[in-house]
Amino acid sequence: MEEKNIRRAAVAGQFYPADREEAIKELNHYFSPFEDCKRRDDIRALIVPHAGWVFSGEVAASAFARINPEKVYDRIFLIGPSHQVYLNAASVDTASTHYSTPLGEVELDTALCRQLAQNERLFKYDKGAHLREHCLEVELPFLQYHLKTMPPIVPIIIATDDIPKLIDLNEALLPYFNERNLWVVSSDFSHYPDYDDACKVDMRTAEAITSGNVQMLANIIDRNEREHIHGLSTSACGFSAIFTLLLCTHRDSTMKVEHIMYRNSGDSRYGDKQRVVGYNAFIVYPEKSNPMAFSLTKEEMRTLLFIARESITSACNKRPMQHIDINDNLHKKLGAFVTLHKDDRLRGCIGHFGEDVPLYRIVEEMAQAAAFDDPRFPKVTADELEDIVIEISVLTPLKRIQNADEFVYGKQGIYMRKGYHSGTFLPQVAHEVDWTKEEFLGHCARDKAGIGWNGWRDAELYTYEAILFEEG
Repeated sequence: MEEKNIRRAAVAGQFYPADREEAIKELNHYFSPFEDCKRRDDIRALIVPHAGWVFSGEVAASAFARINPEKVYDRIFLIGPSHQVYLNAASVDTASTHYSTPLGEVELDTALCRQLAQNERLFKYDKGAHLREHCLEVELPFLQYHLKTMPPIVPIIIATDDIPKLIDLNEALLPYFNERNLWVVSSDFSHYPDYDDACKVDMRTAEAITSGNVQMLANIIDRNEREHIHGLSTSACGFSAIFTLLLCTHRDSTMKVEHIMYRNSGDSRYGDKQRVVGYNAFIVYPEKSNPMAFSLTKEEMRTLLFIARESITSACNKRPMQHIDINDNLHKKLGAFVTLHKDDRLRGCIGHFGEDVPLYRIVEEMAQAAAFDDPRFPKVTADELEDIVIEISVLTPLKRIQNADEFVYGKQGIYMRKGYHSGTFLPQVAHEVDWTKEEFLGHCARDKAGIGWNGWRDAELYTYEAILFEEG
């Protein structure tokens, strides 16, 4: 039998009460506002803050409370940033068998911890990364309090911000991102701006996270830094852990990231408004009904790309198009945009909404329109064809929404119409810029629809999704 090795609570009495009854009393206080919230059996991950409970306890509880307390997980992955060491790797605790808090001991999945540690390039055990680290410890009592059955844990401290390394870490952990496990990602948000700047920065970072798209998050973090906001030292201290999680949602369009709550230390009676720390809470779960009911095989994508290129090439060379066999799926009536790039720069983009023409025909027509009819560019010539890369966005049917709150920025495209004016931005535009949702809508209204920056506020709004693919 394995000898017991307990990792003792390091910050009990500092970040949260060291006395069991006092800790339970505080947890009851933090959870009580959410007694009637909707519980879910399908939560895959949480993003929760790790500050002292008096500052962030209610925000953390708002996410934990969404889990059905009867749910039984195989294990819980506790994933957070290192405040102690830099390793250019992640430290997984292979020394401990249990973690102790005032609410009792929690068992580790020691076999899995050791299995992960076999990948020595990505994982290692560093005692200093775990011994005094608070970011995982402060989450444990919330789980012990709320769950009827506490499963074993896998404590992982990410002590690198190297993007290629984070991508590799995600690859190693991806098999465990499923309905049997829960990921608890620990992060505070803006550090040390004033109250108003913290609210602004933290909400646009939250928008990027709810998109589920890692590129949007990276763009917004970069923007926050470029603006040189007074006092701001970081937008998210757990960026590496959040990035690792979002690589999962980025891969799987059925995953929804829902923002639950925001506060900052200035909202606490113990904090001031001059130098604050921000706290966001999110839950991640699969959407029951995927609005992307239509799908394409890789062969069908290749067929559509061939149609687009053959359409442009035949027109340039003034010859008939080659005959192409079209299956039933490509006869479905859906909208599409065809985008042309040359030397990584836009060379044309035209699309068509609606359900009046078969998809393969729309792609053929929009390819020619993008090449020869986009008023922003000269017509494509035959000698350019080798340098042009074709991208196709197949669109789901438009869905009317009543207000912008229903628009999932970064996942959906927006189409707006007012009188005879209309305009759209495809979903992928959000991944190429560092705009907030409101800025995205403003640019679309002013630059695409021609109805002024605030014209979207009283325009008809529609959303859609896109299956995006390109040559190569």
